[in-house]
Amino acid sequence: MSISIGNKAPEFSLKSKNQTGEIKDIALSDFKGKNLVILFYPLSYTGVCTSEMCSVSEGFEFYSNLGTDVIGISVDSIFTQEAWAKQNGIKIALLSDFNKEVCAKFGTLYPDGGFVLGMNGVSKRAAFIVDKEGVIRYAEVLEDAGQLPNFEKIKEVLKSL
Repeated sequence: MSISIGNKAPEFSLKSKNQTGEIKDIALSDFKGKNLVILFYPLSYTGVCTSEMCSVSEGFEFYSNLGTDVIGISVDSIFTQEAWAKQNGIKIALLSDFNKEVCAKFGTLYPDGGFVLGMNGVSKRAAFIVDKEGVIRYAEVLEDAGQLPNFEKIKEVLKSL
């Protein structure tokens, strides 16, 4: 399944540990009334993913000033995400889709053997903007994990909301 602009974002609830050190459930519905950028990334502790999440964390004020929250989702465990976030100063909430249910809903999973070294069950790098009413306003799913989402376009869309 893939998500298109104008669709209602599929509801989800995932676990996170990196911001407070306590295991917390975070749901899409928690962001109702705010714009939300959802960044799917393949794996913690990889170069491009670290660069992306550190850059977004460093520039978080831009998003916050637009009334926007940003979350990252990967198939890593909450424990891996917590250690990675602490080591790299990642301040956005990282959510664990360890069971790959949300990646499947958003259509971001690589096909079997589609990721490096023939790995299965890893999310493609992707970016979605969900507006205050829960509607997808931007959707970008990248086939090449070495590429980053178009953050300039993301910022343009956010400014228009």
